[in-house]
Amino acid sequence: MSPFSDGIRFSVLDRSRTREGEDPAQALRATVRLAQEVEALGYHRFWVSEHHGVPGVAGSAPTVLAAAVAAATSEVRVGTGGVMLPNHRPLVVAEQFGVLESLFPGRIDMGVGRSVGFTDGVRRALGRDKDAADRFGEQLAELLGWFTGEQTAHPRVHARPAEGLRVPPFVLATGDGAGIAAAAGLPLVIGDLRGRERLLRAVETYRAAFRPSPWAAEPYVVVAGTVAVAATEREARRLLVPEAWSLAYSRTLGVFPPLIAPERIEGLSMSEKQRGFYEAGLDGHVHGTEEQVAEALERAVKETGAQEVMVTTSTYDRAALGESYRRLARAVGLTPPNA
Repeated sequence: MSPFSDGIRFSVLDRSRTREGEDPAQALRATVRLAQEVEALGYHRFWVSEHHGVPGVAGSAPTVLAAAVAAATSEVRVGTGGVMLPNHRPLVVAEQFGVLESLFPGRIDMGVGRSVGFTDGVRRALGRDKDAADRFGEQLAELLGWFTGEQTAHPRVHARPAEGLRVPPFVLATGDGAGIAAAAGLPLVIGDLRGRERLLRAVETYRAAFRPSPWAAEPYVVVAGTVAVAATEREARRLLVPEAWSLAYSRTLGVFPPLIAPERIEGLSMSEKQRGFYEAGLDGHVHGTEEQVAEALERAVKETGAQEVMVTTSTYDRAALGESYRRLARAVGLTPPNA
């Protein structure tokens, strides 16, 4: 019997990473196909992300991509991990999720975060500055008010078709996100699984400060992190290589590149600084065989008291990516052991 038979949910976040030699359209279509695979495996949610001006990431418009995912699936919940609220007007975000919920009732999640564009150029293009993140709490309150009809900033305006709809909101715990989620009485998505002590402190603070709201009567914690599963621990670690190199490359050369094959990376000559970032990018993630990963995730759930685990994996080989999610589904009891 699975150690997660007590109702723990498992979900997937995909960032629409591009691979060397493929265009963004291929990556976006692959995300939709992955959502269909994830749904068939029994995962609870499938979320997409928001990145602007990043060469290696095709997902720049999460609500648009969520619509494509929801149209191609029928049961899995679909959402955003997340819409970066400082980049948008709350009214527009409410309208977008109102449309999604109207088209796919009962299946849409509204995950929001407080990050702004990564570079000065992107922030200028978005019409935002670094300080925009400091207004996240106010923006969140306005966003929720558009759904309840209680926002006061624009008393003569109503969000159509959002007003009156119930789209479950989630807050990503970047910066003071955990405190803001607790004060607003909203579910919290927090990672990553590598920083266990920091993670536990944040979850404890969130639960202690949580105030019940019309959106959530009790604290709800989703722990998120990178998870890779393969036949052997070595093979699972190898799945992490492409993303680790992309991170090292971006931190030393200022560009986040598409993923490349691990065999190419293993033959590269890295600078000492790149090697340090690369090794750090490989360390600490949950990876291994089905048994090893199940044990690690069971421990994380027990330590945090989380109700849900959201996993993400970025690797060059899409077939290996799908196999990782299949193995994880078996490991945590979403599918039978022989499936």
